[in-house]
Amino acid sequence: MESLANCFSNLETPIIHIGDSVNGLPIKGFKLGSGTRKVLMWSQMHGNESTTTKAVWDLVNFLSQDKELGKTILANCTLIIVPILNPDGAKLYTRENSNEIDLNRDAKNLTQPESIAFRKLFESFAPDFCFNLHDQRTLFSAGNNDKPATVSFLSPASNKERHITPTRETAMKLIVAMNNMLQNEIPGQVGRYDDGFNDNCIGDTLQMLGVPTILFESGHYPRDYEREKTREYIFKAMVEALKIIAHDKIETYKTGDYFSIPGNKKLFFDVLIKHPELVNSEFEAGHSVGIRYKEVLKEQKIIFKPEIAEIGPLEGYFGHETIECIDIKDFGFTSNQKDILNLLLNFNK
Repeated sequence: MESLANCFSNLETPIIHIGDSVNGLPIKGFKLGSGTRKVLMWSQMHGNESTTTKAVWDLVNFLSQDKELGKTILANCTLIIVPILNPDGAKLYTRENSNEIDLNRDAKNLTQPESIAFRKLFESFAPDFCFNLHDQRTLFSAGNNDKPATVSFLSPASNKERHITPTRETAMKLIVAMNNMLQNEIPGQVGRYDDGFNDNCIGDTLQMLGVPTILFESGHYPRDYEREKTREYIFKAMVEALKIIAHDKIETYKTGDYFSIPGNKKLFFDVLIKHPELVNSEFEAGHSVGIRYKEVLKEQKIIFKPEIAEIGPLEGYFGHETIECIDIKDFGFTSNQKDILNLLLNFNK
């Protein structure tokens, strides 16, 4: 939270006090630009999803430079940015707020002070576009292949039938524009998030209220658990979307191209262990072990704790790292690999 305070103190634009969290922490935002096209964006609705928060500050730094595109965006758009909507969850590194409520399941009921503060901001600003910024787990692939979903998007549904309303169509076209740009950077690594309808989710609610809303999901880039590369691509995607909005070019993109973006599949493990029976005879021959990391806050640092997620043939699954298990030496000497080896050695069916 200290680094966030420093970021706010360096801003030359007025700070907006949106409200307070359950524990009384201030929820802050700021306004940039003076154009007629209004964009509202917020990050860390889930406190443990910080990649897009960092990307938001990259965006602010970009817009503060004397660059032609930045000046065009600020001349044609007015942005309100909320870097951390859930400050209690951010401090504790939890998805939920201090009442253990998922704020992304409180858009209809509005039971939490953070949800109420956001709704008041939404109604007073009356945005033309909304950017809902999140992180997603490393388990997602972009379709049925071995490409991770480094960035995923969604134009949320606004009814159970998932009709393509004009509002939803606008969001789809903006996503097509961002995907076209990203395919030059990370080909095959952009996914489309599931559009199952839930009117208590913020994106679905705002889409129902007639505002084109885009869900951004920051996923995994190979060997980048700090998500610095993903941060870069989220930043570039936001700039691309704002450029299209500022230049009024949304209608040059086709809704049908949205559906060519492969749907997310849960096909990745952080580590896929093959032939585990060579390390521990308790494992059945022909089975593999899928390991996923759990992010844990320890002494104000995030550590990645390996856990066995699945055991079986695991055909059609992939690993961000694969260990063949021919020899114990295959595990190397990193702390995570030592922890994984201990998991296997201590396994007892």
